[in-house]
Amino acid sequence: MNDRQRRRLLERVDRPSQTIGEDVPDELTVQGTTIDLKAFVFECKRLETIPKHERERIETVKTDLRRERLERKQRIAREDLAVEEGERLVQSIHGIDRALNALEGLDSPSIGEQVRRKRLEDARELRSLLNQLP
Repeated sequence: MNDRQRRRLLERVDRPSQTIGEDVPDELTVQGTTIDLKAFVFECKRLETIPKHERERIETVKTDLRRERLERKQRIAREDLAVEEGERLVQSIHGIDRALNALEGLDSPSIGEQVRRKRLEDARELRSLLNQLP
C-alpha cells in the first residue's frame, strides 16, 4: 500500500462515527488468547449490577482490547501490508471499538465524567485536524 492509502486507512480508524452499525465480533484473538467477545459483552450487559470480581475481569478485558487495538493500528502505520489486509485490520479495529463502547457503557458515567470524555474527544479531533494542516 502507498502512503496515501495508509493515511486514509488510519483516518478511518480514528473517525468516531465509524463504529455506528458495526457489530461486536463473535470471537477475537487478543494477546494470543481467543475471547468469545460477543458472548462476553452480552453477559456483562445482562447484569443489573456488576460484582467486584466481574468488574476486575471486565477492566482486564478492556485493557487487553485497548492494547490489541493499538497493536493493530501500529501494524497499519508501520508494516508493509496489502491494502486488503489494511482494510481487514480497520474492520477488526472497528469491532474492537464497538466492544469497548459496549463495555464502557456498563456503568453509566456521571455528568462530570461525560463532560470529561467529551472534552477529550474534542481535543483528539482538534489535534487530528491540526495534524492535517500543511
